[in-house]
Amino acid sequence: MKIRNSLLILVTCCMAYSCTTKTEDNPFFAEFQTEYGVPPFDKIKLEHYEPAILKGIEEQNNDIESIINNAETPTFENTIVALDNSGKILSRVGGVLFNLTEAETTDSLTALSMRMAPVLSEHQDNIYLNQQLFERVNAVHQQFMDDSTLLTKEQQRLLDKYYKKFVRSGAALDEAKQARLREINKELSTLEIKFSNNVLNETNAFQLVIEDENDLIGLPEWVKAGAAEEAKQAGMDGKWMFTLRNSSFIPAMQYAANRNIREQLYKAYTNRCNNGGETDNKEVLKQIVKLRLEKANLLGFNNYADFVLDENMAKNSEVVTSFLDELWKYSLPNAKKEASELQKMMDKEGKGEQLEAWDWWYYAEKLRQEKYDLNEDELKPYFKQENVRDGVFAVANKLYGITLTELTGIPVYHPDVKVFEVKDADGSFLGLFYTDYFPRAGKRGGAWMSNYREQQGDVRPLICNVASFTKPTGDTPSLLTLDEVETTFHEFGHAMHGMLSKCNYAGISGTNVTRDFVELPSQIMEHWATAPEVLKMYAKHYRTGETIPDSLIEKIQSVGTFNQGFMTTELLAAAILDMELHKITAEQIKEKDLNVVEFEKNLTDKLGLIPQIAPRYRATYFNHIVGGYDAGYYSYLWANVLDSDAFEAFKENGLFDKKTATSFRENILEKGNSDDPMVLYKNFRGAEPKMEPMLKDRGLQ
Repeated sequence: MKIRNSLLILVTCCMAYSCTTKTEDNPFFAEFQTEYGVPPFDKIKLEHYEPAILKGIEEQNNDIESIINNAETPTFENTIVALDNSGKILSRVGGVLFNLTEAETTDSLTALSMRMAPVLSEHQDNIYLNQQLFERVNAVHQQFMDDSTLLTKEQQRLLDKYYKKFVRSGAALDEAKQARLREINKELSTLEIKFSNNVLNETNAFQLVIEDENDLIGLPEWVKAGAAEEAKQAGMDGKWMFTLRNSSFIPAMQYAANRNIREQLYKAYTNRCNNGGETDNKEVLKQIVKLRLEKANLLGFNNYADFVLDENMAKNSEVVTSFLDELWKYSLPNAKKEASELQKMMDKEGKGEQLEAWDWWYYAEKLRQEKYDLNEDELKPYFKQENVRDGVFAVANKLYGITLTELTGIPVYHPDVKVFEVKDADGSFLGLFYTDYFPRAGKRGGAWMSNYREQQGDVRPLICNVASFTKPTGDTPSLLTLDEVETTFHEFGHAMHGMLSKCNYAGISGTNVTRDFVELPSQIMEHWATAPEVLKMYAKHYRTGETIPDSLIEKIQSVGTFNQGFMTTELLAAAILDMELHKITAEQIKEKDLNVVEFEKNLTDKLGLIPQIAPRYRATYFNHIVGGYDAGYYSYLWANVLDSDAFEAFKENGLFDKKTATSFRENILEKGNSDDPMVLYKNFRGAEPKMEPMLKDRGLQ
């Protein structure tokens, strides 16, 4: 997308508008005057964001000028720490705005984010391409290169982070290349927002309306009730409606006996943003990939993947490709065996049908019930959402001694949002935890953790978990699927990483770690979700209060590796697609213009991916790779090696062994990015991770 107008005109217009907003009326202009310093959502209005962003840019520019004009010799404190502490207003407004554009967006917020993206991109470039500032940062870096013992390890990491940020932002390039890099960054900032908005809009636009109840054969009552509620909210009372949100889409794919319904839903889901028109993402993603490649080339890298991975644990695309290829050797054969088993089940029905991609969930669910006598109808009554939430809180208490107490009177942006005060075992305040668990039209799919305030020294964080779980319907509360239970634990693991952080500097606190390390704290929490002794803590029947029986727990344990060939293969296919898109070189682009759909098809053919499985995210709706996981989707599997190996320590010593839990907290959760991730891991585990526990957990070996 071409950037509209010049930055100067845009800022001038915005500044003229902002003059009409009184300083005292804009809550972002000063520290929030609220209990706990929380965002005053009840007072924040749309018209506050733009003036606050511009005021924040002005404030940070003044902060930068103060650093540059400091007559003293550059030091760690007056340059690096000062830079890390700059831009307080932008931190406040960004923490709120960027969360709401994901969790509760509107057309106005979308337009605002599109308008502000190039302005913020330009501002970032103005900082990291500022030669005078870079000279000071470089001087500090050179000062400690020969004797890093003069700094703590945490200080070394912060210094290294900022030095590399300047270099990776183009500070060492000539003026012409810097000018081009600025243009690339501005274009990318708007293209990435457009890509995500297109996915959200197409997801929201699709409605499959069912008028004949006979078409709902096979669907459990809770699924039918949810579909009826969807239709009612859309003004079609007495009908049933399915959408492409996972809480609606997945149950329909699992239980709908009507094959035509499954096919319609599957094709709509997997063809999102690949249908022409305003929301088509083929050209958008093509431009993103090409611009990222050009950026990487300008910065001295052969491809964008190597540019990204240079700062990750994996270091380069060859390491990642080798890792993914090795897993592919295990996953695809298992997936083929599963496909053969599902086909045999279809053959028994005597319809002469061949297994298709839209059949997989349905027959896998039937096979699971046949093999293990287990279905979601049996489990869901024990997984009331509030009980699951309290269960993960109880696990955190037993592991780390922390407590979470619900608060009232804290401003929130939607009635679904709950707020909890988090305290340590000694009663000291750790932070606030926000939950927002139900789907809405303004919320993008998936689940995530973010924050409204970073931990820094004595400043405690404000953390949020956002998801789109099964909604309450009528008199029935929200009853989660097993997958949603695990997601609750997963995202809370991220929250613990942010909440328990004990770093002195915001730039390296909490989850500000390498992308392929950040999933360790989240994924290890999933191991507790279905542990028998943990299930007995929180899995209570929502009507009777009865604890989940041993017979169901045994079934959950026995089904742990079921369908993992499929699950791992679709995840791997997406990770490989992400990596290959970002391994494209300039020579390849010159030889043949990029068609992302054709590229994906050629890649999956080369991999030998069976037609009954598509990548978990296909190219045109692969939100992860425009939302921070670009050349990084492999991280889930990379971290899976870490979390499976790390959990072995708990299995060896006890799920709630205090010594093991304290070691994990002190060496991983509290450390942020204050040391090399592998050093942190070995400090906890005593050795580098082994792949065998992960393969065993997934039933691939």
